[in-house]
Amino acid sequence: MNFPATFPVVLALAAVAFFCAPASSQQPKIIQNPATSQPRQVRQPAQHPMPFSAGGQSTAPADALVFRPLDQMTPQDRELAAGAESVIAERTGFVGLDFPQGGWSYQQLLCSALPNHLFLQFTRDGGTGSASVFSASIPRDGAGRVRVIPILRRGYSLFSPAPVNAQTISAFNHIRAEEHPAQAPEWLATGLCYAALAGAHPLMGPSEESEIRKLPAAPPGRLVVQPQGGAVIFFTDLSALPRPMQWTMTFDAGGKLLKAAHAAAPKSRAKVAVRTPAEAKGKPVTHSTGEPQGKPVTNAAGEAQGRPVPQKSGEPKGKPVKQKNQAPVATSVP
Repeated sequence: MNFPATFPVVLALAAVAFFCAPASSQQPKIIQNPATSQPRQVRQPAQHPMPFSAGGQSTAPADALVFRPLDQMTPQDRELAAGAESVIAERTGFVGLDFPQGGWSYQQLLCSALPNHLFLQFTRDGGTGSASVFSASIPRDGAGRVRVIPILRRGYSLFSPAPVNAQTISAFNHIRAEEHPAQAPEWLATGLCYAALAGAHPLMGPSEESEIRKLPAAPPGRLVVQPQGGAVIFFTDLSALPRPMQWTMTFDAGGKLLKAAHAAAPKSRAKVAVRTPAEAKGKPVTHSTGEPQGKPVTNAAGEAQGRPVPQKSGEPKGKPVKQKNQAPVATSVP
């Protein structure tokens, strides 16, 4: 059987392809490292929610807290207060405030941070040092509960002072939960509202902006954001007597009030007294000509008090002091 002359060449090429194919299939695969093939992502710090509006101001606006007497209340608010009177009587009966006995008057508290509630503060004057006071919260939509915050009963706190009382804090948290605000409330207005419900009449701002001119200037409110979320509110109530009171309120990230502190504010720096020239201490300042600067101060008799005498050139200033029983000092003449 005769094969063509090119047959050995075809066999050689087939053998080379047979032996080379497995070798190429067994080559190791190159695996790319995902850390090097993809761009490295920088880890961003965790963002904690803010319980209050970040754009709040350190000074409260005039309408942040308003005390409105009964005759200035709107007809709708007076009707709402009258409808809740029976519930208020029931709640106050639990703490012995004797609301049904009468003799009570009230005013409205307008809080811009909690607009969906009607706040009333009731007072009964039982004589010197025996007043009774409590605050009441009435939801405007009727979905929440009527709440009573006791402040004083016959001049005494029922359990502990209302500003730091756990019942006051709990009631305030329930009130805020019933608000359902569309956005986070302003932080300083929230603090002022809590202080008012606890029995204070907060007065903010420097003394020149207040009616009580003798009060010292108060530092503005301050908000401190916590690293793990939440915030702490500081402000000073100028109207408190006998001295201004400093408020501190700590909130968690969800806006829940955790604790409140109420203490006397640190004393301000001593005022610089304006003294008369006769009371001023120190030496008078003289001109280069030796004449004293300013006019001498005279007493009622017209006598000059302490008029400085200019010194002449070459004369020592002041008189030598002669010591008693001092022996004369001998000098030698060369």
